[in-house]
Amino acid sequence: MTSAGEEREAIRRVMEQVRRIEIRSRRLVDDTLAGQYRSVFRGRGLDFDSVREYVPGDDVRAIDWNVTARVPGRAFVKQFHEERELTVWLLVDVSASGEFGSGGTSKRQLAAEVACVLALSAVRNDDKVGLIMFSDRIEVRVPPARGRSHAMRVVREILSCRPRGRGTDLAGAVELAGRLARRRSVMFLISDFELPEDGGAGRQALERAAQPVAARHDLIAVEIRDPHERTLPDLGLVTLEDAETGQVVIVDSGRSRTRRRFAELAEARRSEMHRGLKRLGAEVLPLDTARPYERELLAFFDARERGRSS
Repeated sequence: MTSAGEEREAIRRVMEQVRRIEIRSRRLVDDTLAGQYRSVFRGRGLDFDSVREYVPGDDVRAIDWNVTARVPGRAFVKQFHEERELTVWLLVDVSASGEFGSGGTSKRQLAAEVACVLALSAVRNDDKVGLIMFSDRIEVRVPPARGRSHAMRVVREILSCRPRGRGTDLAGAVELAGRLARRRSVMFLISDFELPEDGGAGRQALERAAQPVAARHDLIAVEIRDPHERTLPDLGLVTLEDAETGQVVIVDSGRSRTRRRFAELAEARRSEMHRGLKRLGAEVLPLDTARPYERELLAFFDARERGRSS
């Protein structure tokens, strides 16, 4: 059992992490991301408003043929207005594999900091932020709300979460988000996308769950990776344990053939996951624990902004 003193110390460490993350994240948001966030995500959804009579120069694709057919000799076009309210959902994987980090940053820590940046960017634009944390079950659900204090609550929840499950159910989290999102939303699925060796059943379940969600919402897969998950260092005989299943294998990393095969299999799994997500219309943002994430995040925002303006 955890003593009261140990519990207080754990809370103190979490609060220190929250403060450090907020300082770093607010600087990035205030200096760079706030304007880009608005231009990239605002106005991506339009609500029907009314119809008016067609005037020369209107886009003929906006003609409301049902109304036009009822009024002989006149044409009418649909008018839309920009959605005033945007909701950002953060779907954060807290399965056991997130504890891994070959350097100074674990995948869980990177996920928390990226989530903080996204949450602060949203609340600065007066958007709502909701949170779903999941392992092989739903661990925590925080309803969408606005404001800095709410954004900090999201980060505290991520850092202090003690998951009951160890595995990963990506499909279950995406399905829940789809049910909870009443209006068109932006959904960031933040995970390492490490799925069990089940013959691809987990990946197929994710694709089935994500298909209706990606069709209605803006779905972005933020892939959190560590370099040692892609390349095996030359350390001789090493013991590898799957954090989620507990399965242990011993491999000879001193053999170049073993290292090459390890890298090939890791890249094949990763590529197949990327292809499946992109087929559904989701975007993929890869981030690495060994590299500063700011450059990749800025490049992602830039690419989306260029895509909207082209």
